[in-house]
Amino acid sequence: MKRISVVFGLLLATGVFAQTANDSITLDPQKQLNAAQRLLSGNYASAVTVGAYGEMLYNQPEGDNGEIDVQRLVLLLGYRFNDRAQFVTEIEFEHVEEVYVEQAFVNYNLGNSVNLRGGLMLVPMGIVNEFHEPTTFNGTERPAMDNVIVPTTWRELGVGVFGRVNDLSLGYQAYIFNGFKSTEADGEGGINGFLQGSSGLRGGRQKGIKSTIDSPTLSAKLDYYGIPGLRVGLSGYFGKTQAADDVEELTGANIGISMVGLDARYALGNFTARGQFIYASLSDTEDYNALTGSNLGSALQGWYVEGAYNLLPAGNEQKLFAFARYEKYDTHADTAGSLVRNDAYNKTDVTTGLTYHLAPGVVLKGDYQFKSNAVDNSDLQNVLNFGIGVWF
Repeated sequence: MKRISVVFGLLLATGVFAQTANDSITLDPQKQLNAAQRLLSGNYASAVTVGAYGEMLYNQPEGDNGEIDVQRLVLLLGYRFNDRAQFVTEIEFEHVEEVYVEQAFVNYNLGNSVNLRGGLMLVPMGIVNEFHEPTTFNGTERPAMDNVIVPTTWRELGVGVFGRVNDLSLGYQAYIFNGFKSTEADGEGGINGFLQGSSGLRGGRQKGIKSTIDSPTLSAKLDYYGIPGLRVGLSGYFGKTQAADDVEELTGANIGISMVGLDARYALGNFTARGQFIYASLSDTEDYNALTGSNLGSALQGWYVEGAYNLLPAGNEQKLFAFARYEKYDTHADTAGSLVRNDAYNKTDVTTGLTYHLAPGVVLKGDYQFKSNAVDNSDLQNVLNFGIGVWF
């Protein structure tokens, strides 16, 4: 613990005495773009656009060995066919050895406030699932509830419409996607269940990999930006999971999902804040658990609030944010039938640290996480984290 405290103190000292330059980092959530939005913004002379983002992390749990990892490197490619039609793709390398297509979609502009989109896309739920580039959030790791409940990075194949109605200060998105995969035969007479009590819906993401679909799901989001410095989002996701052909007729093979989210981001001077609430109601989990031997809860719930203050003078290119985030999330917020609630899944994380924007597109991060759950004498370990992130 003494070693962790000394290292964290050195990070603080380094950040406080950082030199500064000219301002080019936007703090206004109304002006923030994610990687795909930047490629689609049209501010490029060439029809072909290239970019990337990535992060390298060091995680040091108390009393255990640390881990150093190239967590992800994502290559961004875009092509503008004409003023209306564009293509965007993101190729992700995780932990050096795993390769995924994170996004691959065609975008078509019908008018000033209407666009069509189809392909492999991000599901618009919460903040981080759409804005997960390392320079867009505080903390070395993404919020934990955006891992087990949302679950980031959540993308599926679909088609839909999006746009902005500036007279109402309103952005909108509405898509039809394939759903989570819930079950398949294991080849030995049993049933594999992809949804679990500890990780919620995360194991059911299909990611566009030979995705199973027998019923579509609806995803929609509204964003209000009519108050300077403030952006408020309301998200919804509704439908059923997808089962493999050989088990889809079995009782409990699928469950229903109704998920809603509320998020807000705010910036005023050197101060920024954000918060998020997600609630998911799952139906037919009693039959699902009986079929698969899982312990999936019938409700998932999580929320967090975060505040940050830039310690360097306003108007400078470099930023040094001191931040704190309080987060609660529970994948057994409710259970059905005879399933007993597991209090170990009711967790609280307190994260505090520094985010140093060395230059536009380069960030150094350091934080300490206090982890606990509702079980007495929990063996959860507090963690010290450091990270380097880039985005261009």
